[in-house]
Amino acid sequence: MNTLSVIIPVFNEENTVETVLSRVSEQKIPGWKKEIIVVDDGSTDGTQKILEKWKKNCLVVLKKKNEGKGSAVTIGMSKSTGDVLLIQDADSEYDPKDYPILLAPFSNPKVMVVYGSRFLGPHLSTQFVYAQGNKFVTLVTNILFNTNITDMETGYKVFRKEVIDGMIIQAKRFDFEPEITAKILKKGYQIYEVPISYLGRKFSEGKKLTWKDGVAAFCTLLKFRLMN
Repeated sequence: MNTLSVIIPVFNEENTVETVLSRVSEQKIPGWKKEIIVVDDGSTDGTQKILEKWKKNCLVVLKKKNEGKGSAVTIGMSKSTGDVLLIQDADSEYDPKDYPILLAPFSNPKVMVVYGSRFLGPHLSTQFVYAQGNKFVTLVTNILFNTNITDMETGYKVFRKEVIDGMIIQAKRFDFEPEITAKILKKGYQIYEVPISYLGRKFSEGKKLTWKDGVAAFCTLLKFRLMN
């Protein structure tokens, strides 16, 4: 039986984190066992108090300093022992019911990386500018790395552990998404996409990504394309 490491970066998600952890814990995947790794990135609301209750069910890492999603995910990856790693956001935009869809391609040993595309499946996105920005950086990714994906910024990135062996992630914030994508593609791996469901939330509901992160994504893609 294969082991799936679910890595959950968290920052100030007291309204959603317990629901997400419950859904992740309850989700059954035939042929797989799970380990859940939660990395709190210095939350200042009631998130850490909630996570204290989950220490019996998950590996919980509580950071004192807020640095960003990339920092939290990198710590989570370093703690993982699974054959396959899956990144799960702590909001309610991504549904763990999609895990079987995300993991099914790994039955083929040639598949090393799977991205869940929000644009291939049913989705609710209330941010027009955000969606267009996402499509732009995805287009840039396709041009720079000669690939053909539809959703570079997806929160559902899944990969075999060996894909990141020896990979050093510099990103601390949301530039994690373009950096890991660029490095995966530069290593010669192809990205297998599957449709996922998506319930996008508004900034008033806690969404943290802004246009500045889109600019950072563009610069990150260009930087790692030009690097040897």
